[in-house]
Amino acid sequence: MKKQIYSYVASILLLLPAGVSLAQDEESLMTYDLATSAMDAAEAYARDQAWNVTILITDQNNNPVMLRRIDGAGGRTFNFATAKALVVNETGLTSGEYGRRVEAGDIQEIDGGVTFAGGVPVYRNGQRIGAISTSGVRAAQDEEVSIAGAEVIGSISN
Repeated sequence: MKKQIYSYVASILLLLPAGVSLAQDEESLMTYDLATSAMDAAEAYARDQAWNVTILITDQNNNPVMLRRIDGAGGRTFNFATAKALVVNETGLTSGEYGRRVEAGDIQEIDGGVTFAGGVPVYRNGQRIGAISTSGVRAAQDEEVSIAGAEVIGSISN
């Protein structure tokens, strides 16, 4: 009986944030087709470099649209990719620029975010449509993979 109650409560807690955020979010601008094009390019770049990474693409509301974890990518890479996407979507900055600004004291730290490179915003027709974040190699290399994906469907700056 206790196990059923815990399972029920856990289910409600998992669904609650999703339901609340859907009610507040605007329509997703990162389509599946755009995400697929970007992901294919980012993955191809990572494989050309022999980098085993996790790549996450989100919409502008920080909702996941696509995820790929190349064989050999570390278990924690998903958590880092998620934290990078969070700061990109909250600030509109690359995660590396966000980190530099936090260190300089120019902006406040975002709870659950990270301060190193690898996450980039994606702009299309002057509008931010989401983020691409990568984790698994050095931060600058993670960013290279993310940029390779973003540049196929847009740019990383407005």
